Amino acid sequence: MPLTPMDIHNKEFSRALRGYNQDEVNEFLDHVIKDYESLIREKKNLEEQVSQLKERLAHFENIEDSLSKSIVVAQETAEEVKANARKEAQLIVKEAEKNADRIVNEALLRSREISLELENMQKQASIYRARFRALIQAQLEMLETNDWDKLVEE
Repeated sequence: MPLTPMDIHNKEFSRALRGYNQDEVNEFLDHVIKDYESLIREKKNLEEQVSQLKERLAHFENIEDSLSKSIVVAQETAEEVKANARKEAQLIVKEAEKNADRIVNEALLRSREISLELENMQKQASIYRARFRALIQAQLEMLETNDWDKLVEE
């Protein structure tokens, strides 16, 4: 069991003939007591500092663990966001391709319709022209006949 300053102070030595000078021994013991008390206080302060530093270290280790976990979560979230963005981009591209195909198909269909309409109009114009020409020729033939001359004479 360690000595306490009180143990040193209360220690009594037996007296012997030609022993040590009692005043010197007491003075030395007082000096030892003071030094021992100082060392005990210093030890206690150092133990408190060690305890505080251990608490701070534990606190910082907790912060480190939390930060590490946060970084992992942030990285996982970033990967998820990237993956979702890629999927969304692929969906947008597919939809754009479908729309482009639809627009192209509609344009081709409309082009065919317009082409058919144009062809139909050209036929109708050709028929109209032929009929109009036939009508004009019939009228010219009528004008060139002698019947007109007879009408004018009468």
